[in-house]
Amino acid sequence: MKRIIWMMLMNLVHVPRVLVQLLRRAAHPERYTMEQRYATIHEIAERGIKGGRVDVVSTGLEKLPKEGGYILYPNHQGLFDVMVLIDLHEQPISVVLKQELTKIPLLKQIIQCLGALALDRSDARQGLQVVLQVAEDVKKGGKYIIFAEGTRSRDGNKVQEFKGGSFKSATKAKCPIIPVALIDSYKAMDTGSIERVTVQAHFLDPIPYEEYKGMKTTQIAAEVRRRIEEKIAVESGEQIEEKSMAAGD
Repeated sequence: MKRIIWMMLMNLVHVPRVLVQLLRRAAHPERYTMEQRYATIHEIAERGIKGGRVDVVSTGLEKLPKEGGYILYPNHQGLFDVMVLIDLHEQPISVVLKQELTKIPLLKQIIQCLGALALDRSDARQGLQVVLQVAEDVKKGGKYIIFAEGTRSRDGNKVQEFKGGSFKSATKAKCPIIPVALIDSYKAMDTGSIERVTVQAHFLDPIPYEEYKGMKTTQIAAEVRRRIEEKIAVESGEQIEEKSMAAGD
């Protein structure tokens, strides 16, 4: 919360204009293109990061497919994850998130501008509808962020188990899966500090449908998690336990 307040204070001259723009575009999304709505959210992310004493180091953006839809599957560390991914991702991209977040003022408007999909984890039927909606959007060229852990990690850079169900949209869309390794993202907003921090975001090699089409979703989940853990270990100088493609059998 302290860093969010600091971000706003450092951008005080821009807050009224951006806030009006956000509220207007969220209230009437049909009047604006996705590119126009995304430009507002992208500016919020960019100004927030610059004013919030956060340095972002990224690699692998050039690996993102130039055409067609895809889904980013990052590890989940906290509130800052979506902000850094939107800041780095120039093209419009949406996100699947938990329904509770749609009730938070301003965040609700950001969600509306992004065309984000809210997931009710207590309603299996609604969850299936979200899976199908994401798949249809991606088939048409849409891009999404899905946090396969389901909830943020409470243990720094340690990656939790990835849920197989999170990959159903990808298998139905037959789209590339892009693992993303986030490092120290939790330090930006989840430590209560406003000290300058460096967050890393590494976009790993896309996994084409041809590579995972014969795998169970639990196997896909285990493999994506393995690649992210491996990258985090390399960048952090740590050692991890070897996991195979067959994990999840």
